[in-house]
Amino acid sequence: MTSRRPPHPGDDRWAAHPGDDPLPAALAGDETAFRSLYRLVHPGLLRYLRLLVGTDADDVASETWLQVCRDLPSFSGDLAGFRGWCATVGRHRALDHLRRTRRRPETVAAEERLASLAGVADTAAAASDALATERALALIATLPRDQAEAVLLRVVVGLDAATAGRVLGKRAGAVRTACYRGLRKLAETLDHDHA
Repeated sequence: MTSRRPPHPGDDRWAAHPGDDPLPAALAGDETAFRSLYRLVHPGLLRYLRLLVGTDADDVASETWLQVCRDLPSFSGDLAGFRGWCATVGRHRALDHLRRTRRRPETVAAEERLASLAGVADTAAAASDALATERALALIATLPRDQAEAVLLRVVVGLDAATAGRVLGKRAGAVRTACYRGLRKLAETLDHDHA
């Protein structure tokens, strides 16, 4: 029997071993486990927030993670429950953000300045992945909002119907139905586009 060595700073054993759950260690204060937990949850959460607030998703995600870190000691549950809790916090922060932006005028950044900033990881593979992800999210965004949120929470974030229902304030059956209808509509759109 081989024994696993304990994690050290920078060792991402939880990402390397998908069967391991970093949540208990993260709740106990292990920073490496929390980083692994963040890497598991953040991509799906960010895609969900993009549907809700568009280009402000990164800012809303930051606010979400600040609240998650602050309230982490009060969380109890499993990994699926944690994903649902993060989605709920993110949805509340997104709705707060939308209310704030309706009350104040939007400021526009100088596009020339932003264009001059070089990216850190500018590779063809990253660009291709980003385009595919953006196309998928744009396609999901064409759905009615209830269907789009249900698809993102179920398929992208990976929540079960009951947890997604708690996030949206709906019954699990309503979320299943909205997700089914959204996926069916997406399939029809894709079939139509490829015909």
